[in-house]
Amino acid sequence: METPKRLVGKVALVTAATAGIGLGIAERLAQEGARVMICSRRQQNVDETLAELRGKGLTVSGMVCHVGSAQQRQALVDRTIQEFGQLDILVSNAAVNPTAGPLVDTPADAIDKILDINIKAALLLVQAAAPHMKRGGRIILISSVTAYQPPAPIAMPPAPIAMYAVSKTALLGLTKGLAAELGPEGITVNCVAPGIVPTKFSAALVADPQLERAQVEATALKRLGTPQDIAGAVAFLASGDASYMTGETLVVAGGMSSKL
Repeated sequence: METPKRLVGKVALVTAATAGIGLGIAERLAQEGARVMICSRRQQNVDETLAELRGKGLTVSGMVCHVGSAQQRQALVDRTIQEFGQLDILVSNAAVNPTAGPLVDTPADAIDKILDINIKAALLLVQAAAPHMKRGGRIILISSVTAYQPPAPIAMPPAPIAMYAVSKTALLGLTKGLAAELGPEGITVNCVAPGIVPTKFSAALVADPQLERAQVEATALKRLGTPQDIAGAVAFLASGDASYMTGETLVVAGGMSSKL
């Protein structure tokens, strides 16, 4: 099926966009006609991804950015404006999960890092980007189905990723709050909660065949997701097709349970 061209004339900024879901999102937005700025913490990753996407005829640029750094966040937004002259779409995808274990055993430094990157940096990036967005701007936060439901077969709370799941639940509330504040300016704010997508980041959730089968059985579609599944939802929210939708979360998880 031919990819629609709903984003011609738009500029998108996607964080953590050199692998997995972030790369899938950046590629899909560019395929739909957007000019896309990507970032990663490592220059080699940026260079390799730019070569890959440009080799497909896509208009992309990129730079190193650690979203936990105020200076680097601002430089990322400034570079986007300098190169492309505008910013229409922000996809906050960067996240960390430096710890494994239940909440009651999570060390303070791990709590700080998760909250700093997964929540605080997302909000501060919006603060940096929103002033450059005109009416029709799109902000999309990437959460997770673990915001609602632990990965099978682990009981609540999800022991290996408990604090990560808490941070992803917080993004649902952040989406609501930002949508209310930015709505009068014509900027929509929505969220995507991916299900289990086999990537390097989620490797622990499909670490052995038995665990992977359990994740598959937890879905209605009886398969795990792909970066392209998530990218399609993000592209919809970034397009004019979602112009009357804000403050909402799209759960793209193959039918996994997603009730708070």
